[in-house]
Parts: sequence; structure tokens; C-alpha cells
Amino acid sequence: MTLPEALVVAVAGFLGGAVNALAGGGSLISFPALVAVGYPAVTANVTNALAMWPGYASSSLAFRAELADQRAAMRSLGVTATVGGVAGTVLLLGLPSEVFDAVVPWFVLLASLLLGVQPRLADLVRRRSRGSDRASHRTPALHAALFAAGAYGAYFGGGLGVVLLGVLGLYLTDHLHVLMGLKNVLSLFVSTVAVIAFVLFAPVAWGAFALVAPAAFAGGWAGSRVAKQIPPDVLRAAIVLVGTAVGVAMLLRG
Repeated sequence: MTLPEALVVAVAGFLGGAVNALAGGGSLISFPALVAVGYPAVTANVTNALAMWPGYASSSLAFRAELADQRAAMRSLGVTATVGGVAGTVLLLGLPSEVFDAVVPWFVLLASLLLGVQPRLADLVRRRSRGSDRASHRTPALHAALFAAGAYGAYFGGGLGVVLLGVLGLYLTDHLHVLMGLKNVLSLFVSTVAVIAFVLFAPVAWGAFALVAPAAFAGGWAGSRVAKQIPPDVLRAAIVLVGTAVGVAMLLRG
């Protein structure tokens, strides 16, 4: 990896961590950057999953005040998301790499679409945030959706935060900042499952990891600070455009 390529990868890691904390979809920055510097799609995805983990951790810590009374919800929802993550990890490691190469452009486009409609999901969350129903985190439909989201997140990961925020907003009535904190924690649970499996069984580009991981941690912390004050509309629109372009380019190349 050349110095300019290393700089691109590090900056992409910082931005990816920040965007995951802001709106979700940060992998649409970091994953294409790893592919662009020459890593195969599966290796780039695995390395990106490991490298984004510190960003999920830092953004979860940044919302610890908002989550102080959410321990029961975190335990209940975390188990379901984690089991889903196990299923997605098994699929990624068990299916041929050609399957991932074939479906990942569509996942990139799907994640871009989800990020594009995320403001509408956030509006839905705000409309439902009058009052609080702590028991609603036990709703079976919520757990079924979280299982599917966890499987998706471990298999690919791009847009996981957007998916989780939308799912949580459909069933819970807490303040948006609480739901963003839950989203970050659940993303951390899913990512942790994938990280453990990938370290043991998957191809990891450790040089790229060493660049992206600390940058993602710093980005996650910075993004969490900004998330409480500035709506990331312009950044979101730019990422949707980039993600769509990347997905189309991967389809044409394939």
C-alpha cells in the first residue's frame, strides 16, 4: 500500500466511524476505499468489519448517559441482535466468495437507499417519541426484525445503523437520542460476533486494519458529539450519491 493509499484508507476510516455515529452507513465510505486500493471484496468486508468495531464502541460510550435506564432493553434486544449476527457470520464464512461478490453490489445499493430514506425513518421515530413504553422492547415482531438486521449486519454491514434505527423507531417510543444510543450498542453487539469469527476464520488485511481501526474510533467519538447538535443531511446526501455510484460501478465491473 502506497502512502497516498494509506492516507485515503485512514481518512475513510475516520469518516466511516463518524457517519456510523451520525446516521449509519459509514461502511459505504470505508468498504469502497479498501476495495479501491486493491483488496478483494470479501477481504475488504472482513477487514472493514473489524476496523469499524472501535467506532461502534466509542459511539456507544458517548451515549452512555442516554442509556443509563435502558439496561433491560439492551440485554433483551442485544441477545436477539447477537443471535442474528451469528447467523450472518455463518452465511458469510460458509458460502463461496463468489456469492458475496455477486450480491455485494446490490447490498451497497440497498444500503444507499436505506440511508437516503433515513430522515423519514427519523421523523417516524420523533412522531412516536411522545411518552415511553418500556415493555415494548419485548414485542416478538421487534425481535424478529432485529434478528434479520443482525444477520444482514454480520454478512455485509453497510447501512446496519440505518436499518436498526428504523426497526427500533417502529416499535419503541423513546427519545431519538435514546434510540440512537440503542442503535449504536446493538451495532456493537453484532460487530463483536463478526469480529471474533473473522479473526479466527476469515482473511484479514491487518495492515489496513491498523490504519482504519484507530481512525474509526476517533471518528465514532467525534460523530457522536456532533450527532447531538448538527443534523447530518448534507453528509448523508453525499454518502448516498457515493454509495450509489460505487454499487453501479461494481455491477458494471462484474
